[in-house]
Amino acid sequence: MSAPGPDPDSMTMRERMHAGLPYRGEGTANETNHDASLSARTSAEAARMTDRYQRLDLDEPASAQALLCELLGSMGEDVRIRPPFHVDYGYNIHVGDRLFANFGLTILDVCDVRIGDDVQIGPHVQLLCPTHPLNPTDRRLMWEGGLPITIEDNVWLGGGAIVMPGVTVGHDSVVGAGAVVTKDIPPFSIAVGSPARVIRTIDPEERSGQYALENFPPSYREQVNRPSHRTDPSQEQNA
Repeated sequence: MSAPGPDPDSMTMRERMHAGLPYRGEGTANETNHDASLSARTSAEAARMTDRYQRLDLDEPASAQALLCELLGSMGEDVRIRPPFHVDYGYNIHVGDRLFANFGLTILDVCDVRIGDDVQIGPHVQLLCPTHPLNPTDRRLMWEGGLPITIEDNVWLGGGAIVMPGVTVGHDSVVGAGAVVTKDIPPFSIAVGSPARVIRTIDPEERSGQYALENFPPSYREQVNRPSHRTDPSQEQNA
């Protein structure tokens, strides 16, 4: 039988934040934890790390990647996040392989943010976990909370998209530029607007317009026409 958790009445505000309980935001930014198993990084320390990441990125990319790996809770292979990059704490962010995020990504990670493999993120996207009470007294006294965000594999978030607390974007979906995603998006969906709504389902075999199959190199056309074809990002990159 597992040991009982800490008494909520004796928790620090940071511990309440991690537990999914209401907390006072002013009490978490520079507060460390009593529990050594949790990260004690402050938001000020995270800000210094992202500032250093931006400065290292141009001239010392290997050092920048090492710092990014230290900043995040976990990080897959071949991850590219173009600075500036802004986080609350960093350690609640978990990203898979081959993430590409363009300039200006903001992730307010008061809760877990999980980003799958092969995700593409346009410029100035925001992933916002914090919530605030509707009760005016509670809000004035700076109580807040948070809900986790999940971006599943092979999602494309268009430039300026905002993903709100508690949302899951299903695998292989596309979120249009400027969309405000307030509810879960099913897999293989195109969602646009504010609030975002699904306008159609993606056919995995669809290729049209600029991306009609005849516009691709011959080696890639041969690859996708094989009966046993399975999507392999490394093969597609080299095709």
